[in-house]
Amino acid sequence: MPSQDKDKINRRPDAFEYELPGGYKVLAGKTDVENDFLSTKFAAPNDYWFHVRGMPGSHVILRVSEKEAPDKDIIKQAAAVAAYHSKARSGGVVPVSCTLAKHVTKVRGDRPGTVHIRKETVLKVRPAVPDKVE
Repeated sequence: MPSQDKDKINRRPDAFEYELPGGYKVLAGKTDVENDFLSTKFAAPNDYWFHVRGMPGSHVILRVSEKEAPDKDIIKQAAAVAAYHSKARSGGVVPVSCTLAKHVTKVRGDRPGTVHIRKETVLKVRPAVPDKVE
């Protein structure tokens, strides 16, 4: 692999970053290009992926270790971050798609920020964010 490709994969995304209880990190893309990077290059297969349903918003990644799965409360908090970083921010309860990152794919030629997901679960949450890490 050329070194330029390695730099692309190993780089830190330009994203909003939050910390949840238990040391879990949540990242939300700032642009369509960063959403693509987060979803297809940065996220590990067993990280959780979130996006508000039916309207524009950030792709959100919940980083998880291979040893420990997050509980339902952590997953709902990450979904709330996805709702917050969307056009539904001022809405009440918002539907958010959730799946593992390994079920998120990008078709060559699709517009930036467009992905295809499988095996989604829909969570209904109120938009919210914890304190920012950076």
